[in-house]
Amino acid sequence: MDARSSYVCNLTPAQAAALRDYLAQHGFEFRSAPHAEFAAQQPGLSLAYYTSGKLVVQGKGTREFVEFVLEPLILKEARLGYETVLNPELLQPRIGVDESGKGDFFGPLCVAAVYVNSAVVKAWQQSDIRDSKQIHSVAKLHELARLIRKTPGCVCALVTIGNEAYNRLHAKLGNVNSVLAWAHARAIENLLAQQDRLDPAPVRAISDQFAANPETLRSAMMRLGRQIELVQKHRAETDLAVAAASILARAEFLRRLALLEKQFGVALPRGASAAVEAAAREFVAKHGADALPKVAKMHFRTAARVCDAGPGSG
Repeated sequence: MDARSSYVCNLTPAQAAALRDYLAQHGFEFRSAPHAEFAAQQPGLSLAYYTSGKLVVQGKGTREFVEFVLEPLILKEARLGYETVLNPELLQPRIGVDESGKGDFFGPLCVAAVYVNSAVVKAWQQSDIRDSKQIHSVAKLHELARLIRKTPGCVCALVTIGNEAYNRLHAKLGNVNSVLAWAHARAIENLLAQQDRLDPAPVRAISDQFAANPETLRSAMMRLGRQIELVQKHRAETDLAVAAASILARAEFLRRLALLEKQFGVALPRGASAAVEAAAREFVAKHGADALPKVAKMHFRTAARVCDAGPGSG
């Protein structure tokens, strides 16, 4: 069978049980197979889980099943060993870009761009580099950020917009997506400016489609950025380069947030919850409302409530 339509991995007993439940709930037809604990099929796809713990997936639906079911729901991790076989484009030199801090009232907006080539992709095969939202340990996040920066051939660029600059930029541009577009374009441009380190030259830049209109980012691209293909897609963090960018951006956001906490002596929770609003009130009580723009994104409704300035926009 063509290697592009097959995939093999090992499952833990708990993962096997979760997979069996999924198959039963989604209309798979179970069948018997030699040495298999269970086997199931749908048109274009068959699976067999063996007593050895090995799972074999075959058929033209393999790639979609692995990417959208097995990885996120069962394995809960990305495994590059099969991805580069199923999709050789994942070895191509490219740039991934992602942000952190957009939905956080406190702290800056951080955008990272990461260049990878085939050597970098292969070097990360046994790593745990994945979407930063799936990494719940701050120590692990910083460990992976160090790994990304130290990997030979990997080139990174960070754009951090501190709170006061962010508030000015938001007031000038009028909305969050325009700020994001500028920051993504700037990070890509800064990375492409390091042309002598990008070996070989990237064929595309990949970003999450954060705006309904793709032109929001496309029109913000700068001179160098306009010279390569721009790919915008939902769930872009499934691409390794974008996942690495998400880790660097989040690690930098958390580092900067910790510095603000130390500078002002107030805990600054992540997100935009009731706990965040309580922290904002504590900050204002301690430092005054005039100081809030130094640590917060003032277009959030939280700012208006805390400062008693009427309704805001979140």
